[in-house]
Amino acid sequence: MTEQNTRKLFKNIKIYNPHFREFIFGNLLIIGDQVEFIGQIDELPAEVMASIKAENTYDLNGKYVIPGLIDIHMHIESSMLAPIPFASAIIKHGVTSIVAEPHEIANVFGLEGIKEMIASAKESPVDIFWGIPSSVPSTSNQLETSGAEIAISELKELLDYEDIVCLGEVMNNNAVLYEPDSKINKLIEVYQQKSGNDIIEGHVPSLLGYELASFIRKGITADHTLQNLDRLEARVKNGMFVEIQEKTLDRKLIEFINEHNIYDNLSLVTDDIMVDDLIDRGHLDNVIRQAIIYGLPVIEAIHMATYTPARRMNLNDRGSLTPGKKADFIVLDSLEEFEIAEVYKDGRLVFSSTDILHEDNQSQNTEKAELFSSKRSFPEYFYNSVKLKSINSEDLNIIVPESYKDNEEVTCRLIQVKSDNTYTEEKNVNLTVNQLQEQEVTLNWEDSPYALAAVFERHGKNGNIARALIGGETIKRGAVATTYAHDHHNLYLIAHNKEDGIMAANEVIKDQGGIVVVEDGKIIAKLKLPVAGILTEESAIKAGGKLKKVTEALKHLGYNHYNIIMSLCTNTLPVSPALKLTDKGLIDVENTKIIDLFI
Repeated sequence: MTEQNTRKLFKNIKIYNPHFREFIFGNLLIIGDQVEFIGQIDELPAEVMASIKAENTYDLNGKYVIPGLIDIHMHIESSMLAPIPFASAIIKHGVTSIVAEPHEIANVFGLEGIKEMIASAKESPVDIFWGIPSSVPSTSNQLETSGAEIAISELKELLDYEDIVCLGEVMNNNAVLYEPDSKINKLIEVYQQKSGNDIIEGHVPSLLGYELASFIRKGITADHTLQNLDRLEARVKNGMFVEIQEKTLDRKLIEFINEHNIYDNLSLVTDDIMVDDLIDRGHLDNVIRQAIIYGLPVIEAIHMATYTPARRMNLNDRGSLTPGKKADFIVLDSLEEFEIAEVYKDGRLVFSSTDILHEDNQSQNTEKAELFSSKRSFPEYFYNSVKLKSINSEDLNIIVPESYKDNEEVTCRLIQVKSDNTYTEEKNVNLTVNQLQEQEVTLNWEDSPYALAAVFERHGKNGNIARALIGGETIKRGAVATTYAHDHHNLYLIAHNKEDGIMAANEVIKDQGGIVVVEDGKIIAKLKLPVAGILTEESAIKAGGKLKKVTEALKHLGYNHYNIIMSLCTNTLPVSPALKLTDKGLIDVENTKIIDLFI
């Protein structure tokens, strides 16, 4: 009998049924990679029972069995892992299907970045479906220089890929609502005409009333952003599907969901999970655990991580353990604590909590160990994306304009980093100046309480360098440099002195991407990200350990934030309020314009 026709019987289990919203005691029979039967053994024909070998019969002694988890709104690149090591890490957390939207790598390599991301994931142990990025670059070429953009021609080509299931999150709400001829409206129109489906993801943090209704009428029918009671109620009442991240979980919100029984309109998602957090806390399984802690019934948490996401994305071959569906499932040791014992993908055991997995990717089970391996899986030019010469001292000078050269000090705008979110504030500060031999006047930022912030265009487009000042809850000494800088992913540097700044920036250039932290002329932590300057193909365990050291090093230098890496990497995001820095200069986010450093 071929593996495709091999039957496996899982006896004495409590199997989750989404249609009755309950666990039913019985048995699960699979054939190949599909569910064949659920129910009682005495209902099976004699010839079927005779075909089941003893070694393919498993008595689970009353354990709970649920479908594999499905995460329909997430970004692989947020983990800093390439698709294979990422998938190999999340499958042991019960995640068997994801819908990923690769706008980060699209900002570096455009259409080719997306195509190679898809190609590199073909051998993934997890089923990976894709959303087409709709907002690349995040703003415009007037405000930032990205490596590429996604326009209508790229969208049309991507629609030929069978694993494309949606248009990724639409972020430029003002353009959608008030600019009929905008690029995003044209993308939406073409997608609706050509795709054959109507699934468009939204990014709608604040819209209510008529604006929300107008947004939904455009066909954008889901939102994954931070919710409160008013926003959640408005979205569900207007027929929107809401994807709940961990940061949205709140007792009052869960009470509202329970009171109104709106589970079918919701799913649980991760959106952005960094590799160190993935190793320490888990993936979608952790969101489920947190939701249960906040009061969501465990049955509904499972429902919102399996059945409803499958329905949202028209993944009709999964999401329940019923005849004809994929044999993707989880065996739980504990229901209330959502403790995973085993994970099955396409009817094959791919993870067992009894396995001993080592950092060097060795396992007692060779077949399963192969799922946890990584390899070099991108074209060679993806490993040479940082097109910069070495940074020197002059590159870190902030030249004072001619009109200020006779002043002993000048007033400047400062990017003020906050500790409780990724928004920044504008602050006005005074700095002294230095008179150079060439009659140029520079800011004396090295002797100030503030740091230099600089963005170096690294895609080989124009060689721009933008310089600014940064303070608040960022580093208080030393330097940090990174090419993981949303969304354009140029080289971003924060430095309190030139020596450390030059060392950090040049180490990132030498590594062709990554994060480097320097103190007193020594590199104290780093993580190489050689794939497009934003990803590593190392295992999650190795990469997570290095990122944790980077985070600890930044904390040591004074960075104060609940998510230090996310704060650092969004200092450069020109759609995140209020004052950000790109290679074009300081960005006034609310008014979408470049403003001067000097006041």
